[in-house]
Parts: sequence; structure tokens; C-alpha cells
Amino acid sequence: MRLLPSVLKHRLAVLIGVIGGSGLYHLDNLTFIKHVNPETPWGFPSSPITICALPSGTRVAFLARHGTGHSIAPSAVPARANIAALKALGVRAVLAFSAVGSLREDIRPGDVVLPAQIIDRTKGVRPASFFEGTGVVAHAAFGDPFAARLVRWLEGRVRAVLAEEAARVQRETGRPDAGPRVHADKCVVCMEGPQFSTRAESQMYRAWGGDIINMSVLPEAKLAREAELSYALIATATDYDSWRPHEDAVTAAEVFKTLQENARISRHVAATVLEELNAAAADGELLAGEVGAMQYSIMPRSAQQTDEDRQKLAYILPTYFS
Repeated sequence: MRLLPSVLKHRLAVLIGVIGGSGLYHLDNLTFIKHVNPETPWGFPSSPITICALPSGTRVAFLARHGTGHSIAPSAVPARANIAALKALGVRAVLAFSAVGSLREDIRPGDVVLPAQIIDRTKGVRPASFFEGTGVVAHAAFGDPFAARLVRWLEGRVRAVLAEEAARVQRETGRPDAGPRVHADKCVVCMEGPQFSTRAESQMYRAWGGDIINMSVLPEAKLAREAELSYALIATATDYDSWRPHEDAVTAAEVFKTLQENARISRHVAATVLEELNAAAADGELLAGEVGAMQYSIMPRSAQQTDEDRQKLAYILPTYFS
């Protein structure tokens, strides 16, 4: 496989990329190595990407989705540049963290959710494909929007980490039902924002089968699929959205109450699982489901497919366009 010079110059020994959401702007217990800021065919990422090392020396790439100081609104996140930049660094698996609202009573603020499905309520203003603006058409399979093997692998590890955390909280508070819980196989609704839901919308999402709601999983997950990256979302609930009839609707102030603690939990989870995840990713089998995912999604070459298009798409899919 021949990589273009524009890709080669950024390629590093980094298999795991972490995208931090609201409140999660850095990782703990890692050694800083350097910042990189690749200019992709879709522009620069949200923020310079931090390359850091685990205690073993294993490298991880960290990207703040909303930029340094949370300066980028959900609809303006340069998701194509973010995913393309991570792919250019050699990343094969992406752990995305996000603050979410809960649409279910049993998903309490502070709980962790590993969703399996997405309902798209964005409005088409976010570029959702690397193929937009080119003469190449591709239809990526998206029935299962998250990397199933990666999510299943994560579930066991995250449950173990949070069981230890719950035991610690119980010892400190004396409460038997304390600490964050893990919920899997849930459905996340992705809304446009930046406003929160109306009460009617919140009730509608519950009727549709939504369990949590955020503003950022799309088009991020779609672009990761097009780039053949294994992608999983680790969501932390901050509030109950607006569906509870006898309570105030969600506000930013309410979200901020739990955001700091949720970010601490997210950093703890990341610090605990990254080393083992990197080893599993290096083995290859864990991420095999996404390798070659686009092979039969790209429509046959047409007269409209220019050298410029091919060079652009080779940045994320060198196997097919170099």
C-alpha cells in the first residue's frame, strides 16, 4: 500500500485516538510528547492533537472536540478534519467521550452509557461524508453505527472500572446504591442544538426508543466508518433532559453541576483501559470488523472521478485511491 506524502509526513506509532467532549479536555497520568496539527483536505482539526505516552511508553492521540477552551459549538465542529487527522496519524480505533442527557429514569446523572444505535435528528447542515464535493459516490453500511467488537470489549472493562469506583463511593458515603452504573445496548439521539430539547421533543424521543441524547455523535460516527476506523462512544449522563413533567427543564447550569465529576470518571476510565486496548488493537482481531468496510461501498469509477478527487480521498482511504 502506497501512502501519499501528505499522509506519510504525519504518520506516527499511534493506534488509539481519544476524542474528548464537554468537560473532558485532557487525560490523566500520561506523559506529554508533543502537539501536532495536521492540515487535512478538509481543514484543520478542532484543536491541536496531543500526543502523549502511557506509563509503558505506548502513544495515544487526544483531541478536544470543541476546541481549546470549548470554543466550538456542536454544529460547527470540523468533524471531517478531526477524523481525517486521526487517521493520518495512524489511529485505527477511536474512543469518543460525550456528555449526554438521560431519557430514562434508570440512567441517572453520573451513569456511563455505551450505546449501540443512533437516531439522527441533525438538520443536514453538518458535512456528513468525505465524498461530498467530489465526483465519487459511496454508500457506507451504517446499520450498526458503532464498532461492535470494540464496544463489547469495552463493556467488560468499563464495568470493572466502575464497580471499583462504586465500591469506593460506598465506603465513603455508606450508601449501598452509590457510584456510576454502566448501561449497554442503548440508543442515542443526536440533535442539532445548540438549544436543548423542548418537553414535547424529549417525550417524542422516549417514544421512539431513545435512551440518551447528545449533539455530537453525528457525523463523527459516520465519518469514522468511511475512514474504516473502529469507533465507540462512552457517554456520561449529566441530566434528565426535559421529559420529567414535574421538574424543571434541563439548563446549562444543571449540566455543569455534574460535568466536572463526569469528566473525572471519564479520565479514570480512559487511564485504566487504554493500555490494554492498545495491546488488543495491535493484535488486530479486535478491529478487524472495520478493515475493508468501504471496499464495496464505493461506486465504480466514472468519468467524473478526477485525479484531484482521488488524491483528496487517498488521505483517508489510501488502499482504494492511491
